[in-house]
Amino acid sequence: MLPFYMLLSVSRHRTIMNIFEKEPRIHKDVFVAPSAAVIGDVEIGHGSSIWYGSILRGDVNSIHIGSGTNIQDNSLVHVSKANISGKVLPTIIGSNVTIGHSAVLHACTVEDEAFVGMGATLLDGVVVEKHSMVGAGSLVKQNTRIPSGEVWVGNPAKFLRKLTEEEMEFIAQSATNYINLAQVHAAENSKTFDEIELEKMLRRKFAHKDEEYDSMLGVVREIPPELILPDNILPNKAPKAVAH
Repeated sequence: MLPFYMLLSVSRHRTIMNIFEKEPRIHKDVFVAPSAAVIGDVEIGHGSSIWYGSILRGDVNSIHIGSGTNIQDNSLVHVSKANISGKVLPTIIGSNVTIGHSAVLHACTVEDEAFVGMGATLLDGVVVEKHSMVGAGSLVKQNTRIPSGEVWVGNPAKFLRKLTEEEMEFIAQSATNYINLAQVHAAENSKTFDEIELEKMLRRKFAHKDEEYDSMLGVVREIPPELILPDNILPNKAPKAVAH
């Protein structure tokens, strides 16, 4: 008889990781998704959120993120120890900032209430001033400064137009929306295995089955006995008596 082997796959992923004796400093109410990675000299203020697949790597310099800022899924934030200009640059992201999905920020500064669109890239020395917007997919070249209240787009990114009042309100609302959404995800991710299994059972037990809708589709449901609700909590579908 051949020997039996069981191969277990072990993940080495660490959501929060020290490196070079540098330790992330994360406010207690920050949401960091389980598949994200916050590494080294990284500081994150209250109400901020780091979403699924994002990487913040503060190994050779520091990363600072203010409060109420969201770094959306699969974004990368890194720093610079040395570059062509010889500058040693951290990455600084202010408060109530939105960094869209799959953005790349390298050794740059994004001031309060700015917006970086999905897939945008900000290179070393870039400064995105308060209340400004970088369009999705744009590439902002080294040492570019985007003035407050402007929209820049393209590769390389160039001035497009002034930001409207409605867009400024949208940026503020986007940050608020993500603060609220992060609380929901944090609560869901904190559930134990038993809590998840209980919720699954309750959903099956109390799932609404509309017989009329099923009959239109020709669906016949067979409900296991253990999932049949007691008669005293089932809606009364008997025809009402007609008063004489």
